[in-house]
Amino acid sequence: MQNSGNKNINNSTETTGRIAIVNPEKCKPKKCNQQCANQCPVNKTGKVCVIATPTVKHAEISEVLCIGCNICVKKCPFEAIKIINLPQGIPNECVHRYGKNSFKLYRLPQPKIGHVVGLVGTNGIGKTTALSILTTRTQPNLGNYEEKTSWTDIIKFFKGSDLQNYFQKSLEEDFKVAMKPQYVDQLTKVISGTVREIITKKDQRKRGDEYIKRFGLDTSLDKEIKVLSGGELQRFSIVVALLQKVNIYMFDEPTSYLDVKQRLTISDAIREMVKADGQDNYVLVVEHDLSILDYMSDYICVLYGSPSAYGVVTLPHGVREGINSFLAGYLPSENMRFREEELSFQIKDNLEEIEKDSQLHTYKYPALKKTLGSFNLTIEPGEFTTSQIVMLLGENGTGKTTFVKILAGLDKELKDKVPELKVSYKPQTISPTFDGTVQDLLFNRIGSVWDTNIIFKQFIFNVCNVQHLFTRDVKQLSGGELQRVGLVVAFGKPADVYLIDEPSAYLDCEQRLLTAKGIKRFILHTKKTAFVVEHDFIMATYLADKVIVYEGTPGADCKANTPTGLVQGMNKFLSILGVTFRRDPSNFRPRINKLDSLMDKQQKLSGNYFCTE
Repeated sequence: MQNSGNKNINNSTETTGRIAIVNPEKCKPKKCNQQCANQCPVNKTGKVCVIATPTVKHAEISEVLCIGCNICVKKCPFEAIKIINLPQGIPNECVHRYGKNSFKLYRLPQPKIGHVVGLVGTNGIGKTTALSILTTRTQPNLGNYEEKTSWTDIIKFFKGSDLQNYFQKSLEEDFKVAMKPQYVDQLTKVISGTVREIITKKDQRKRGDEYIKRFGLDTSLDKEIKVLSGGELQRFSIVVALLQKVNIYMFDEPTSYLDVKQRLTISDAIREMVKADGQDNYVLVVEHDLSILDYMSDYICVLYGSPSAYGVVTLPHGVREGINSFLAGYLPSENMRFREEELSFQIKDNLEEIEKDSQLHTYKYPALKKTLGSFNLTIEPGEFTTSQIVMLLGENGTGKTTFVKILAGLDKELKDKVPELKVSYKPQTISPTFDGTVQDLLFNRIGSVWDTNIIFKQFIFNVCNVQHLFTRDVKQLSGGELQRVGLVVAFGKPADVYLIDEPSAYLDCEQRLLTAKGIKRFILHTKKTAFVVEHDFIMATYLADKVIVYEGTPGADCKANTPTGLVQGMNKFLSILGVTFRRDPSNFRPRINKLDSLMDKQQKLSGNYFCTE
């Protein structure tokens, strides 16, 4: 247990075995009959468990008086209430709560000096909150949100754990923290100037030139921050963090917008920070690409709970044990099951299954060439069938999106040379320009297709889970919510071919795996074709039936090869990167071999870069 210290700090609500959550955005007491309060059996006895009147902003629920009957949950017309029973032993370990009937975080990740500690969990489970507390920018209140808690009591709360020493050192020795934020696109609102100016200003370690070259920022040096692409902003923000001479390095989702090669480069640079400039440092990373998290971490802390309601942090596990426990949905060390189904992804080349189906149609496209300014793309001829997913693999700037647009018939010059097919396209970046709710958007773009198409209805409700967003304004959605709505719109349109550009963007690791399964099931059952651009290797290998490998010099001269089988294509792509993958025996997920390890050398010698056994 992490917190054997002062338990009296917590107010009376912290000792209960359940929590009540009221979503202030959904709760509208002025627009309902206050069924939660009127139907509450405790209220009917004369006590006040639920407060809800037309004059309050939102309902309030007493967790001490609540009996967990869930009547208020069922009666609320806006689905604004959650009553959650906590796992045994958890109630006394609350580290922070934002307010009454709001999110609670139990325990904290335990940083280990000289090691990379990775955090894995769904969105809304408390990862960013935990990092904010560990930077000491957010002072934990130990559940007592009404009064400020002293650091003396906080340190006493963590007595006997690594966190006691961590907080003591961070406060007494004035530890400095470098934090790479989650949403890099927000940097343009708070930072101004050119890339060169800011890197020069932040270069405390005098390694700016090295990182600029290493991360491919040479051509971006004289650009203003406000005009940088998502990938440039991501690499820029990581460089700024790495160049600071501090004691604690934190990286919140460092691989968004980056291709596989860039992700590996970033991972190596982050790992180097555990011992930088002659001193041992703390390094913490939040990452949803599980293959990359596996590659860069020494320890894993799993976060589980109920999104937007509560989150629980486990003690550090070994990397393989931690990630496998997350995928299994079961923590043996705590005898805790937090997900009903195990996530297993057995990789196989299922071309033989597809070829056996005589009802499938084959489409062909010829050799093509496209020039955009100084960029030249050569496309080798190829073919694809229905019920098939073709994965486009390559570095950023090699022409994957250009190829997708050509197939979609969006290129006027080459429109007559590609098969004339109905195409639905989900772009890489989704801009919320629609005025109205999510439900308005769906009716506007795809009508009521979910009422007539059972497979699509399952995709909406079981995979993308957007029904809870129907009443939300589109312009207020988060990146992950926009991504899920974008997928629903793309697959809701009647088409022969679905062109999906980076479906994993902004999704957490669990959503990515569920989305991959949903896309696979949808394409197979509807006998359609999908072309997918994806940089998350686990998601890419699960989805792919065929692979188109891109090679050449990014932004200059590149080639899209003919589609090949999964294993052959992955071997070619990984040989270009100089990286080998093995497969975990328990859940078949791809794992990156450490460079020059025995396994890495053996696979390279045999030419088997992508091990399927």
